[in-house]
Amino acid sequence: MKMKKQRLDILLVERGLIETREKAKRAIMAGLVFSNENRLDKPGEKVNEDIPLMIKGNALPYVSRGGLKLEKALKVFNVNIQDKILLDIGASTGGFTDCALQNGAKMSYALDVGYNQLAWKLRQDERVIVMERTNFRYVTPADLAGEMPNFATIDVSFISLSLIFPVLKTLLVPDSDIIALIKPQFEAGKEQVGKKGIVRDKKVHEQVIDKIIGLALELGYNTENISYSPITGGEGNIEFLIHLKWCGESQEKGNNLIPVGIKQLVEEAHMELSKGASH
Repeated sequence: MKMKKQRLDILLVERGLIETREKAKRAIMAGLVFSNENRLDKPGEKVNEDIPLMIKGNALPYVSRGGLKLEKALKVFNVNIQDKILLDIGASTGGFTDCALQNGAKMSYALDVGYNQLAWKLRQDERVIVMERTNFRYVTPADLAGEMPNFATIDVSFISLSLIFPVLKTLLVPDSDIIALIKPQFEAGKEQVGKKGIVRDKKVHEQVIDKIIGLALELGYNTENISYSPITGGEGNIEFLIHLKWCGESQEKGNNLIPVGIKQLVEEAHMELSKGASH
């Protein structure tokens, strides 16, 4: 049987080794791509689909940078996900799912409205249930093929968390941890978002965080802790990580247990990541 071939730049993206074809081409032409000891330096070269590939100097332990966000959240929020069932909302390439599995999660529902984004490594993993072309707002417990989730992550774009939180309650067992990425560019009013979709104003960041905390409490989630993402979003936006807990329907309103001041947190985030978004 003849082995299927694929362009090298496309194969790197499909394997989740690099995010875009443009970045793949640059890495190939820079001489960073190897198969065993052989350097591959032609982006358009057709190679066997199952050849071993590695990018030299690529120390990223996950299939995408997204894994670094969850890695920080698990450490800072001291969340243990050993044997947990993950609902990964906005899975994309699968950085959160990859990080969770490497930290002991039992399985992951990798859910995304997009198609064919999840890294090949995770598609092949029997612990991952792929839920592509799925609009989370319409998901019901019946759509989840295995055990009910007791841990959730949220990394969505072009939609507010206000449309995610109400549905999420119906899909989690009580005492579930949630780690959500707060993206000011998708939460602030249009007049507060600057050129290229970047939010630079610290006050807007504070307002957005306060809004999300208030919303979570109103829906019955405990707000446990908050931090900032260790990396900026695609356009350089500073983003924030929030740790929530869903205790079940018996609790009408949530409790705010966040131990840090929001103003101070925003200041720290801007100092650390100011290159991308602060004044």
